[in-house]
Amino acid sequence: MTEPIVDAHHHIWRRADQPWLSGPTVPRIFGAYDAIKRDYPVEEFLTDLAGTGVVKSVYVQTNWAAARAVEEVEWVQSEADRAGWPHAIVSFVDFQSEDAPRVMAAQAKFPLMRGVRQQLHWHENPQYRFAPAPDQMNTAAFRKNLARLADRGWLFELQVFAAQMADGAALAKAFPDTTFMLEHAGMPEDRSTAGHAAWREGMRRLADQPNTRTKFSGLGTFIRRNDPAHIAEIAAQTLELFGARRCLWGSNFPIEKIWTDYGRIVATIRAALAHLPEADRRAVLHDNASRLYRLG
Repeated sequence: MTEPIVDAHHHIWRRADQPWLSGPTVPRIFGAYDAIKRDYPVEEFLTDLAGTGVVKSVYVQTNWAAARAVEEVEWVQSEADRAGWPHAIVSFVDFQSEDAPRVMAAQAKFPLMRGVRQQLHWHENPQYRFAPAPDQMNTAAFRKNLARLADRGWLFELQVFAAQMADGAALAKAFPDTTFMLEHAGMPEDRSTAGHAAWREGMRRLADQPNTRTKFSGLGTFIRRNDPAHIAEIAAQTLELFGARRCLWGSNFPIEKIWTDYGRIVATIRAALAHLPEADRRAVLHDNASRLYRLG
C-alpha cells in the first residue's frame, strides 16, 4: 500500500517580497541559490508534487521583512483561498519585540494559522548562522511572548543546531502546554564522530521532553544532494529516539529543488521508512502532521 503524504514543510513565494531573494546573493546555509531567486507560486509547487501521493501541505514562513509578518500570512491565506493549497500556515513573529502580541492577534484572524517559526539557529560558521546570538530563546521577552502560543493552540517550530539543543530542551520543559516542532531533524551539519555524538545527545535531550516533535525535512541541506543512505541514517536514528508517533516529513521545497526534484525526495523518504509497520509509515508521512496542524 502507498500511504498518502502530508508535506509538513514547504514554501511558496514572490521574489519581490523577500529581500534575501530580490537583493544581492549572500552566503546561505544551503549554498548557492541563484536558481531559486524567482517566483515560486502554488501552481509550480503543485506541478512539482504531481503523482507523488502528497495530499495536503503546510506553508512555513520565508523571511519576509519583519514588519510585514502579518502581510505574509494574509498573502498565503489568499493563495490558499484561490488555489486550495496550502492547508496550514506557520508564520513569523519576532518574540523579542514588544509588538509581538499585536502581530499574533492580527495573524490569528486568518483561519489557516497553526504556529510560529522564529529561526534561532546560531553557528560558529557565519554561513550557517541566522540568529544574532546562540541564546535568543532565553531572554525574558522571548519567553513572555512564547507563552502566548498555548492560548491560541499554536505550535512553535524550533530551529537550532546541536550546541543549542540543551537550551531547546529546557525551553520545551518550561512550556509543557506548547508543542515544539524541531526543524530538519536538528540540522546535523557536522558528520565527524564528535559532531555526530553531540547531535545525538542533543536529540536525546529534546526527545526526553514529551511535547517535542521533529521533521524529516531539509536533510540534503549540508551535503547539497538527495542521498538515500544519508537520509535513511538520520531517519533511523531519529525514529529510535523520538518514535514514529513524534516524527513527520516535509519537502523544504523549493530549497531542495536546487539539487534534486520532488519525486526523488518522496521516493527517498518512502525508501527510508519502508521497513516500518504500515501504521508507523502512515503516522510519519500523513497522520502526525494532519493531527498537529489540524488539517481535517
